[in-house]
Amino acid sequence: MNVLVLGSGGREHALSWKIAQSSLCEKLFIAPGNAGTAQLGENVNISATDFESLKTFVIDNEIEMLVVGPEDSLVKGIYDFFKNDEVLSEVCVIGPSKEGAQLEGSKEYSKQFMQRHDIPTAAYDSFTKESLNEGYDFLETLSPPYVLKADGLAAGKGVLIINDLEEAKRELKSMLTDAKFGDASSKVVIEEYLDGIELSVFVLTDGNNYKILPSAKDYKRIGEGDTGLNTGGMGAISPVPFADKFFIERVEDRIIKPTIKGLQEEEIEYKGFIFIGLMNVNGDPKVIEYNVRMGDPETEVVIPRIKSDLLNLFKGISNGTFGEQDFYVDEDVATTVMLVSGGYPESYEKGKGISGLEEVENSIVFHAGTLKEEDKVLTNGGRVMAITSFGRTIEEALSKSFDNAEKVKFDGKYYRKDIGFDLKQEQF
Repeated sequence: MNVLVLGSGGREHALSWKIAQSSLCEKLFIAPGNAGTAQLGENVNISATDFESLKTFVIDNEIEMLVVGPEDSLVKGIYDFFKNDEVLSEVCVIGPSKEGAQLEGSKEYSKQFMQRHDIPTAAYDSFTKESLNEGYDFLETLSPPYVLKADGLAAGKGVLIINDLEEAKRELKSMLTDAKFGDASSKVVIEEYLDGIELSVFVLTDGNNYKILPSAKDYKRIGEGDTGLNTGGMGAISPVPFADKFFIERVEDRIIKPTIKGLQEEEIEYKGFIFIGLMNVNGDPKVIEYNVRMGDPETEVVIPRIKSDLLNLFKGISNGTFGEQDFYVDEDVATTVMLVSGGYPESYEKGKGISGLEEVENSIVFHAGTLKEEDKVLTNGGRVMAITSFGRTIEEALSKSFDNAEKVKFDGKYYRKDIGFDLKQEQF
């Protein structure tokens, strides 16, 4: 089977790493890929949202499966583009329809979906610049902290949590009238703050059947102790210690089953990953958000823990045998530590030479923002690479990741040395 993976980050490297292990994989292509994916297959210099160029490539290279990494391609309707094309319609696309992708593409849409299907989430309302004053009034009905979410895609940075009411009003105005997050904040969802511990649960589905993937927790803040600006993710742990089988059963009964049933009832085509961002509120799971693809850096700890053939699972989605496929997960803990460019998440420089990769032992290096130039690997993004390790405990796995994080060198390198700080004392 010839497979094309779309995207260029650590998520896509991890997916490609797993797909390349399958005996079903004949040729693997990644568009546009990075220096890490180039070691597993052939990088293709096509944007993940250039549908026409992708069509030509898929036809010319007899691609049978398209695995979509980034949300942007899904929200823009790549699934529908393939399914509605006479030539491309037989290609298996792992990712939801454009309608299904609205679960991530619009915070308001996802909230309404949760309401319709009695899925537990925070109370909310949504506002535009025309209803700014009503937004002010709604904020006054809530207790701090106040949660403001840009309705559209904002690269993981469109959520503000503010303790002061007047500051929340100023930020709401900035989002709606000053386009703080561009078009993404032309509508803003204000919601009740949920006090608890965040985690993520991932599901792979063919629209009828589903497999529950390992839980994970990522760390968004740039600074240790979860301080400073939000990033795309500085590290992750899987599984989450408190997400025992009883908690996951509650997630399945209260959230996963009604989500899948809701998709079926509304006749929304959905073949791919569902990322469920959760808050554990005194043992009760509540949904913070849906994403319609795997997260990053969560993918770098979730995918390595899957023992089953991932490509065979994808094939099952294509040929109707997904529900019959066995699914196994490694019991060991996986941790990942993200190495980032100096200055990230604000301005940073690219093109820094990376050394020490050949010295890494007992860890997997997943490239995120890298570029291969002749025989050199260079930085090409804010989050440069993720160092993933296994262990019987969080401490054991993190020790390997931190040791190897020291071996990899590039100018301005930074990483958090406290990933998992809030979980390490908990017992499995």
